[in-house]
Formats: sequence, structure tokens, C-alpha cells
Amino acid sequence: MKQVHSIRFNFLMNFILTASSFVFPLITFPYVSRVLMPEGIGKVTFATSVISYFTMVAMLGVPTYGIRACAQVRDDKEKLSKVVQELMIINLVLTLICYVCLGISICTIDRFREDSDIIWISSLGILLNAVGVNWFYSAIEEYSYITFRSLIFKVLSVFLMFFCIKDQDDYPMYAVMTLVASSGSYVLNFIRLRKYIFFKRYPHYDFMPHIKAAMVFFAMTVATTVYTNLDTVMLGFMSGDAEVGYYNAAVKVKQILVSLVTSLGAVLLPRLSYYAQSDRREQFYRVVVKAMRIVFFLAIPLMVFFMMFAEEVILILSGEAYLAAVQPMQIIMPTLLFIGITNLLGLQIMVPMGQERLVVISVVAGGILDLILNAILIPNYGASGAAIGTLAAEGLVLVMQVVMLREVLRDMPRLQVWKVILATAVASIVVYYLQSMIQTSMLLVHIGIMACVFGVVYAGVAFILREAVLLEDILPGLRRR
Repeated sequence: MKQVHSIRFNFLMNFILTASSFVFPLITFPYVSRVLMPEGIGKVTFATSVISYFTMVAMLGVPTYGIRACAQVRDDKEKLSKVVQELMIINLVLTLICYVCLGISICTIDRFREDSDIIWISSLGILLNAVGVNWFYSAIEEYSYITFRSLIFKVLSVFLMFFCIKDQDDYPMYAVMTLVASSGSYVLNFIRLRKYIFFKRYPHYDFMPHIKAAMVFFAMTVATTVYTNLDTVMLGFMSGDAEVGYYNAAVKVKQILVSLVTSLGAVLLPRLSYYAQSDRREQFYRVVVKAMRIVFFLAIPLMVFFMMFAEEVILILSGEAYLAAVQPMQIIMPTLLFIGITNLLGLQIMVPMGQERLVVISVVAGGILDLILNAILIPNYGASGAAIGTLAAEGLVLVMQVVMLREVLRDMPRLQVWKVILATAVASIVVYYLQSMIQTSMLLVHIGIMACVFGVVYAGVAFILREAVLLEDILPGLRRR
């Protein structure tokens, strides 16, 4: 097997990958949202959210389980090939079943029938996810390949969006371009797979161990999807396309920030699984502590800054028609920190240690809470009600996972989060008083100045306090360049 890149390199590549999934929509969204208006954006978002459930069933937890399963045998091409084929067969059979169920749903559910064209277009993502085997390339830590081929399709989709979307009735084309950006590169994944595995028929395939193990991850995915996509689906049924459009605008920024905070965690799963399998506990815990410090260092200041400037960000990205998205964005922004921590506690500590069932318990509890709160709050508060449900769900998951891992966390070094909190508070105070002194009619310039000032003050205070991430990871990395 090829030489494995450093965690820092993998983190950089995966951050570029995950951030691009939201940066490119942010480039096009100010244009598309003004052309299609909240109703058009809401139709596509509703269809995408519906398809996410069918995709979730078709993948059966393999996107996470497959990383661990392949990472554990990545040094043996014969075993790796057999595992990949078994997982792909499982996904393809389930994909066929899901398409049958989707067809029945469209024929029997009036709300689905209204947007059947958009739903069928978005459904191509089910098949592309099944053959795209992104989990395999993550398991062998081929993040540079994943990143560069994905960027090509995203750049292509950007040009096509500006070229093809001209009026409010062009929302089907927006659905196509969204699909190209998110899943188009999966075709190349499948073609390139021959470079790494044998495509030959094995005399015996052993599916049940994979299905049993993947079901745990599937349950985890089901519960998580409840409070990431059910909000949109429930809004579509209970409040209409406009509220879906507002909510979509509110979570756009949160999603790209989450991608930054969780990028490190995503690249840690194969490495931590490898350490756990090899019983290299010292390396395991050293990596976990470093990752936890980075999450706090990034999540807290980002969360506070975007809560302070939510209105300006919404106006820049979507325009005055979406001002109703400001409050939902402010409500949902603390989930940036919650998700960052639970991503590490659950996927990067519990999963490699074989404690997947505890993760499932926590996310199921969060999903149930989100479902209940959505049913209560959405009829009266629309997008803000959905945001409250998500915030409460993520908070519950965090509390439960901290309690479950209290013995492990007690043995870890102190993270000294107070330094990050103090640096964030000082930067917030400086920016709060400075923004009234700087008058400019250009919102983008105003936000840019405020972001630069906030970042400089935050980094300066963190340096004075000798914050570990800044001194041990960021500054040494800059010096090496």
C-alpha cells in the first residue's frame, strides 16, 4: 500500500473538500436565491432533503462503517478487495429497493407528486452515492485525489449555474447543478477503483458481519439525519416552501463553518481506527487531545462572530427577501461548537473503541427530542422553531456523550478552554465598539474589516495567553512554509 500522508496534510485536503461543498454554493447562492426566490429554493431544498432519507437507507451506514472496515485491512489488497465488493453489493441491492419505494411514494403522497420532477432529478444522487465509494478513498487516506476531482466538478457546476439559471422557473436546472456539484465526481471514483482493488468474483461473500456492524452506524445516521434534514421536511409540510427557503439560508453559513471544525475529525477516523486495532493507545490519546483543542480554538470564535453579524451575512448572501432567516441563524449557530465536540467524542473516540451503541443511544435521544420540538414549535415559529429544535437536540447529544465518556475524559490533560473564551470575549468587545465607528455603504467591505479585526485581536490575545493550538500547531506550520 502507498505511503500514508501526515494528519496535517489530510486535514488540509479534507477541509478544502468539505468547505468546497458549501463555499461553491455560497458563491452561487446570492445570485440563485435572488432569481429563484424563497419558493424556488425551497422546492429544491425540500426535494434534496426527501432524497437524503432514501440515500441514507441505501447506504446503510457504510459511509462511516466502510472507512473503519477498509482501514483495518488496507495493507492486504486481497482482503481489501473482498470487503469493498461486499459493501458495494449491499449498497446496490438497497439502492434498487429504495428506487421502488420512491416510485410508490411519489404515486401515493400528494406533496411528493407536486414536485415529482425535482425529486426524480435529485434521486440520481442515490445511485451515484452507491457507486461512488467515497468511504473507500477516505479509508486509504487518498484525500488529495478526493479533493481535486471534487473541485473540478464544483467549478463546472458554478459556471453552469450562472449560464443556465435565468428566471424563477429554472429551479429544475438548479437541482441538476446541485447534483453535479455534490455527486458528479463519484463516476470517476468508480472508474479509478480498479487501481486499488481486484475486480474478480470470489467463491464466497460474507455479507452478514458487514450488515450487523453497519446497522449500528445506520442507526446513528438515522438519528442524526432526523435533526439535520427532518427540519426541512417538516417545514415543507407544515409551513411551506418560503419557510424552507429561509431556513436553508440560515443554515448555509453554519454548514461551511461546521465543515471547518469537523474536517480534522473526518481524517482522524481511519488513523484512530488503525491505532485502536494496533493497540497503540499513547498515539490514540495524543491525537484525540490535539483534535479537541483545535475544535475549541476554531468553533468558539466563529460561533460568536457569526451570531454578532448574522443580519449582515444574510443580506450579503441572500438579500432583503431573506431577512426572516437572521433569527434562525443566530439560534442555530451554537450547534457549531456542539457538533464539533460530539463529532470527536462519538465518531473519533467511541467508534474506534468499539462503543458505537453508546453513540446510537445519544443521537437517537437527540433525534427524538428534535422531532418533538419541531412538531410543537414549527407551526407557530416556522424556521426559528426548527432552529430551536436542532439546537436542543445537539445540546442533548453533547451532554449524554460527555457523561458516557466521563472516565476517559477525566484522564485527559486539561484543555484550558478559558484562554479561547477570554480571547473571543476581548475580540468581540473590540469589534462591537469599532463597528459603529466605521461607516461604509458596502456590507461586504464592512464584514471583511470586522472579520480581520476580530481575527487579529483574537490571535493576539491567544498568543499573549500562550494558547497551545496557536503556539504548537499554527505558528510552527507557518514557519515551516
